[in-house]
Amino acid sequence: MSENTAAAQVAVHETLPSRVLVGRGARREIPREIERLGARRVLLVATGSARAAADDLAGALGARLAARFDRPAVHTPVSVTAEAMKLVEETSADAVVAIGGGSAVGLAKAVSTRTGMPQIAVPTTYAGSEVTPVLGETENGVKTTRRDPAIAPGTVVYDPELTLTMPAGLTLTSSLNALAHAVEALWAPDATAVSDALATESIDGILTALPAVLADPTGIAGRERLQESAWLAGLCLARTRMGLHHQLAHALGGTFDLPHAELHALLLAHVMAFNLPSAPKAGARLRRISGGDPAAVVGRLARSYDGPTTLGALGVPRDGLRAVAERVAARPYPNPRLPEAEALTRLLEEAW
Repeated sequence: MSENTAAAQVAVHETLPSRVLVGRGARREIPREIERLGARRVLLVATGSARAAADDLAGALGARLAARFDRPAVHTPVSVTAEAMKLVEETSADAVVAIGGGSAVGLAKAVSTRTGMPQIAVPTTYAGSEVTPVLGETENGVKTTRRDPAIAPGTVVYDPELTLTMPAGLTLTSSLNALAHAVEALWAPDATAVSDALATESIDGILTALPAVLADPTGIAGRERLQESAWLAGLCLARTRMGLHHQLAHALGGTFDLPHAELHALLLAHVMAFNLPSAPKAGARLRRISGGDPAAVVGRLARSYDGPTTLGALGVPRDGLRAVAERVAARPYPNPRLPEAEALTRLLEEAW
């Protein structure tokens, strides 16, 4: 066996250093985390949906609160980051806390990478990006994604009480967004026994807990399992390379400024149907978990959303699909099936 052949068979599993606080009421520990970090001037980034929780946290931070930024945007536009950076400079902030969905977490990552300041992520949705070293930023309609261990927040706070007021629609789409991270980890070229285990538990947790939470949104036990499953899904994304699903979501989202969770939710079943015939091991594991055709199971969940469930309904022009397909096919992410432009156009047409 040659050295090159041997090297190709060796998977590298890296674990990011991180500190995770998890449990009911964990958000109340944030001031102590700030003190532990030695920070004195905190920039608080919050999405509108997390305003009440941000208000509470601002009060708890007291004199350590330097400023608030309440205008994070989907896909982390660099123009919005520039606004936040101006506030950092004006207030001499030395730490950033993000509370809310993926937009807040993404903006805090962008600020941290530009300044080196420590960051604390307090997710109120199930995106999972808070435990990843991945940052996607958009400029002039193009979304660029990069990966660096320094991007990952040093502290993550999971408090299921913060998810109790999530609307049913956001609960569904956010959970399917997390599910996409775990599903793609199963067919990733750098999957390991650890990532397979994380993905399996995450997928089982989401497919089990999501229907229960949709039936009883205030059930704290179901919310806890969904949040924990999203955490595991985020760890999958942190440890494996993204594939076709994420590449399509980034290309479409950046080009047409689409809502992140809704886009992931409606695309996932289509990509699963496209890939699974070429990913037998992932397919067998998913069939065991779902108890049937995994793409059909996910598709039924996605279609139950009381909102846009197709690319057309989301506002994507049909005549723009071919260009997206060609762009993805020209520089494809690692994927079990070669994503040729014709086949991708058909996939997008079905999703449209």
